[in-house]
Amino acid sequence: MDRPWLDWHVSDDLVIAVENATVTRNRNDLIRSVSWQVELDERWVILGPNGAGKTTLLNLAGARMYPTRGSVSILGERLGRTNIAELKTRLGFTSNALLLPTDETARDVVLTASWAVIGRYREHYDPMDEARAMSLLDQFGVAALADRLYGTLSEGERKRVQIARALMADPELLLLDEPTAGLDLGAREDLVRRLADLAADPDAPALALVTHHVEEIPPGFTHAMLMRDGGVVAQGLLRDTITADNLSKAFGVPLRLSTIDGRFHAQGA
Repeated sequence: MDRPWLDWHVSDDLVIAVENATVTRNRNDLIRSVSWQVELDERWVILGPNGAGKTTLLNLAGARMYPTRGSVSILGERLGRTNIAELKTRLGFTSNALLLPTDETARDVVLTASWAVIGRYREHYDPMDEARAMSLLDQFGVAALADRLYGTLSEGERKRVQIARALMADPELLLLDEPTAGLDLGAREDLVRRLADLAADPDAPALALVTHHVEEIPPGFTHAMLMRDGGVVAQGLLRDTITADNLSKAFGVPLRLSTIDGRFHAQGA
C-alpha cells in the first residue's frame, strides 16, 4: 500500500522516511530513487536477489550510510543534520558485517550494547544490565551459552546472540540483515519462530528484516518490499505485495507461490 510523501514531521509514528534516495558508489547506483516509509507498529521484510540493494537500504535506515541524492529521516532525525552517534544508540542492528569479539563471552557481547560499544573495557554494568542481558539470551534460547566464548558458538547461536545484543539498549527500531543466512533447517526454523514471537509483542520496536527467501518471513510480519537492480518492484501490505507475479518480476524467473500454516513457499513455475 503506497503512502503519499508528506511533510517530514507530519506523523510522530513515522520511524523511517526515505524519499527518492539514490546511493552511488564508483559511478554505480546501489539503489536508485527509492522511497519508503515505516511506522512504529509495523514489521517489514525486504526481499530480492543478490545485488538488489536490500542491504544498502538497510544501511541507510541504520544510519550507517548517507544517500548520494534524496533524503533519509530516522526516528525523526534527518541524516546529515543530526548527531549520528546519538541516533545509533536508539537503533538495534544486526549484520554479518558487524565484527564482534570472538574472545569475549556471549553475555559480554550482549552486555556491551548498553554502552553502544564493541568489546569490554572499563565500563560499569549494574545488576539490572546483567539481568536484562541474561533475559534476552534466554528469550532467544542461548542463556545456557552465556559464559561460552562468542568465537566458539555455532553460526545459529551467534545469530541469536547478535539479536539479543541488538535489543539490549531497548531500541526504537530493530534492523536485521539476513538473520537466517547460513543456518541449517533446524536453526532457521527455531530463529523464525522466535522472530515471530518478537513480531507479535506489542512492546517490540518497529522491525525491518532483509532476506532472499519467502520461506524465512516470520508469521506476524505486516509489510513487504520487493527489490531488483537497486529499485523497488513492489511494496505495501504483506499479502498484497508477496504475490507470484511480483516475486517473478523481482527474481527474474517464473515462480509459483503457496502458503502453508501462514508461511510462504515459492518454487519454479
